[in-house]
Amino acid sequence: MGTTVELPAQHKDGTEFLIELSLSMWSENGRSAFGSIVRDIRDRRANEERLFRLAHLDPLTELPNRTVLRNRIKEVLAQSQPMTLLMLDLDGFKGVNDALGHAAGDTVLKHTAERLLSCVRAVDTVSRLGGDEFAIVLPDITDPFRAADIAQAIVRALAEPFVINEQVLNLGVSVGIAISPSHGKHPEELLTYADMALYQAKAEGRRRYRLFTPELRLAARRERASQEALRYAVKHNEFVLFYQPQVRLSDGALVGAEALIRWQHPERGLLAPAAFLTTLDASPYAAVVGDWVLQTACAQAATWRALGAPNFRMGVNLCSAQFKQGDLIEKVLFALSNAQLPASSLELEITENIILHHDTELVSTLRDLNNADVSIAFDDYGTGYASLSLLKRFPLTRLKIDQSFVRAMCESPQDAAIVRAVLDLSRSFGLAVIAEGVETKEQEQRLIGKGCQEAQGYLFGRPMPASVFAATFGLEPPASKRRCPSAVQRILG
Repeated sequence: MGTTVELPAQHKDGTEFLIELSLSMWSENGRSAFGSIVRDIRDRRANEERLFRLAHLDPLTELPNRTVLRNRIKEVLAQSQPMTLLMLDLDGFKGVNDALGHAAGDTVLKHTAERLLSCVRAVDTVSRLGGDEFAIVLPDITDPFRAADIAQAIVRALAEPFVINEQVLNLGVSVGIAISPSHGKHPEELLTYADMALYQAKAEGRRRYRLFTPELRLAARRERASQEALRYAVKHNEFVLFYQPQVRLSDGALVGAEALIRWQHPERGLLAPAAFLTTLDASPYAAVVGDWVLQTACAQAATWRALGAPNFRMGVNLCSAQFKQGDLIEKVLFALSNAQLPASSLELEITENIILHHDTELVSTLRDLNNADVSIAFDDYGTGYASLSLLKRFPLTRLKIDQSFVRAMCESPQDAAIVRAVLDLSRSFGLAVIAEGVETKEQEQRLIGKGCQEAQGYLFGRPMPASVFAATFGLEPPASKRRCPSAVQRILG
């Protein structure tokens, strides 16, 4: 029989280390015998420690990882302890990696871990979930005001500038708060609810905290229902295009149209973009629907050019997701080729929101499209933060004056001044211009007097189905050749 123990030992040079001592006793020729084996287990312990750290700690920040976080939540709840869970996400972190590289990003994450630890107690668990996401377990805290105080302290701590390689970085953090047992008694519930609150904090402007409320859960359910409805709509071809005429103000002649998406909802009827576009843009289906709009509109423009409007121009709104795909140029050229539509007959409309989110790659893409003879229009110019430098940097061919200025220009000197300024800018930069939202003859005459070239709005025609547009402007095929287009089925089916 024998036994094994671990003991501290001392090397002849005075270094202390751990040994494994195995002692055994046996009988040999009627006499008791004893033996021992001494093993230096430093390497084995180092390997065990390394494996433990890999399994339980984030290698960059050395904070507990996602697995440890979940186990800690389970442990606290199993002991019937109340607790608060904070979910955190750095604001602006992607820009650090993009501008300064991943080494700088790693340094920011390490400093973030240090600042978070300075804001909590020794009993609390600070964890890195991955990327720039962190979580904190606060046992025995159920008072929402106390939880809010801690969250606010974290927001303040991470609002302090980071100095990395002599670069001053101003980031921030958004925080979501969920409390047990009032919000939930299971780990997955608390993680989900804290994440919902975090999402709300980021949606409201970042650098803030938000406490979970039942309304957020209802909003999440509505969002899931909307996503499912969109998936069904794509699969069953429920989207349709309406077309709003664009006219030349000097003689009222039709010069083109803007393609505008509508949703023929099976229960709610025909829906305008305001009812679904925000949800669609944030969904996985945005690029698919955007490509369908592009192909369908190009095919329709080619049809009308062949039926009596040889110089017809089609305006198509692009969505952010189409730029993220990285193949927009190929998609546009394919749509033109497939419809046999000249590139000069297509005008792609971009908004300020797209520019702000895709600045670097956008310039190159739009320049290539413009070189291919595709027109580029800046929609809703003047309504946001667009700077004059955009007119110089981007390969634009047209400015669209937002309807809010046009509708008020006859009563508001300020709006009239904005319209005049946009027209002056367009002439200075050699850009064409079109005014949106023209509803009265007075607005039309004012625009003509200011030198505006083209317009669209209810005065000239509301957005209408292709069949109504064709009948209104004499672009119908001979009766013997009429048939329904099948572009929707080809693209979405």
